[in-house]
Amino acid sequence: MWELIFKKLLLTILFMTMVVTNFSCKEEPMPELNFEKVPEWAAQIVWYQIFPDRFHNGDPNNDPEIASLQGSWPHDNDSAWELHPWESDWYELQPWEKANGKGIWHNIQRRRYGGDIQGIIDKLDYLKDLGIGGLYINPLFQAPSLHKYDGACYHHIDVHFGPDPEGDKKLMAMENPADPDTWVWTEADKMALKLISEAHKRGIRVIFDGVFNHMGINSFAFQDLVKNGKASKYADWFTISDWNKPSPLGFPFSYEGWYGVQELPELREDENGIVSGPKAYIFASTRRWMDPNGDGNPADGIDGWRLDVAFCVGHPFWKAWRKHVKAINPQAYLTAEIIEPPEKVKAYLLGDEFDAVMNYNFAFAASEFFINDKTRITASQFEQALRDFINPYDPEMLYVMQNLYDSHDTQRVLSAIVNRDLGHFRDWGDFFGKSQAANYAYKVQAPGNYEKAVLRNLIVFQMTFPGAPMIYYGSEAGMWGANDPCCRKPMVWPEFHYSAEKFSPDQSWREPDEVQFDKKLHAFYKKLIHLRNDTAMLQTGDFQFIVADDEKELFGFRRYDNTGSIVVIFNRSELMQSYELHWRYVYGQKKIQDFLTGKRFSRNGETISVEIPPRGVLILH
Repeated sequence: MWELIFKKLLLTILFMTMVVTNFSCKEEPMPELNFEKVPEWAAQIVWYQIFPDRFHNGDPNNDPEIASLQGSWPHDNDSAWELHPWESDWYELQPWEKANGKGIWHNIQRRRYGGDIQGIIDKLDYLKDLGIGGLYINPLFQAPSLHKYDGACYHHIDVHFGPDPEGDKKLMAMENPADPDTWVWTEADKMALKLISEAHKRGIRVIFDGVFNHMGINSFAFQDLVKNGKASKYADWFTISDWNKPSPLGFPFSYEGWYGVQELPELREDENGIVSGPKAYIFASTRRWMDPNGDGNPADGIDGWRLDVAFCVGHPFWKAWRKHVKAINPQAYLTAEIIEPPEKVKAYLLGDEFDAVMNYNFAFAASEFFINDKTRITASQFEQALRDFINPYDPEMLYVMQNLYDSHDTQRVLSAIVNRDLGHFRDWGDFFGKSQAANYAYKVQAPGNYEKAVLRNLIVFQMTFPGAPMIYYGSEAGMWGANDPCCRKPMVWPEFHYSAEKFSPDQSWREPDEVQFDKKLHAFYKKLIHLRNDTAMLQTGDFQFIVADDEKELFGFRRYDNTGSIVVIFNRSELMQSYELHWRYVYGQKKIQDFLTGKRFSRNGETISVEIPPRGVLILH
């Protein structure tokens, strides 16, 4: 046993030495990755994040109605309301919105577009063709808001995502929500199982968003608390700060909401994390979606979870929950929203809580080098920033990190490039505020050729660097948008005709921007995704920095395994730059080729002379 532990320790030390050291040109032996703690399949796929209401409306018969908004911000169920036109100008107020006189930021939260599970199923072939191997789906569970982070429960899919909303409501009313033995399968629940099945048939994994830190004010537990007060059987589920003081939303008691948000009452915790009542409910809901028919075979269930605001829940809960999950499916993938420096992130990994995180540190570093102009970091500073989040992790954990540029909580990456140098990505509060369309300095216009050229470099970096790339829906189609809520526009599909965007947030007119599916950008994403899918060394191959030249603004690395090597070199400058690549970096080949252009380069002595275009990149193999 001790011999095995010692051998693994030596392999880990060897790997980290290879990652953080620029060797001359001598090829180094590679360690064996240990995928006992994390699922290997998660290192081999490209993720795609879907915001359900905004992806595709596959069934107009289940569209939301005004009553379904009850309990969500901005608590306006009296003003006129209609389902929002999918192809409309984002900032243009519709007639029923103008009538209430509330303005864009009030009305934008009342909008629903009708996206549903059938819509996701309808587009699975599109995702398969793109090269997607895993779906992270934002909350699907019953909830009144557009984002569904205010769950009414965890064991039922929102009725408006399924085919029979009214019938599902009647079925749900027959249950005791606290007793899993009484739970039924609604038509919306069955539709979710169909989605899982259809995705699995195409080789696509599915993970759900687990929002276990809080529930919504519509939740069965909170509503019982409102009705019965201290006598409620759910009285210890939430943190009640004052039983005698009404809450800002008019409930008869005051309680703790997530970051003060009253629509999101937090589940109570003690020294063991979330207390026993809600813990048991979460554990039962977890099993329901991971092994739906309860036969011990998780093949018909989801493949894992993304955990919302995981940093707000105590470590003991996550440790116990991980054991529960892995007992159901040892190959389940657990990734968490933790926006912290790498050393703090590490505390949530270590093999006993999560397998990975949404790797915002990847986005922060990349934005500072590729996107920023006035405040950009140098090539050597970029390398150091990457080392900072490479070094703390076990090698296999690095490979399953979800490397992303944008999400439902950020401005879209193309808008980040348009608004480069506006705010600091690593200061989350500063970043969030300055990336809002309500900020007068923020530019809401469409990206141009320059921004798309920068994005192409970012795509190359994302698809070749260690970690599992994650694409936010629509990035491949060229979608743009400011931070929440403007990053949540309806998906741009090639078969739809969209109104030009000519309204600004303040309702003034601006130069119209055409909104359409970007076929060229989509083709570039597809090309790079398939390169990664078809190349094992880009999934689990080793990694080595090879150049960080501050004067020429060159940055490069290589990925390799026992079959070969790929070298990636970026030119961040505005000038054509040359570089002498040692032939051993490409396994002694006499000739190499750029994957993007097909251009060939030949060996001259010990080196191969290459030229990298201004703001360009080479993928040499």
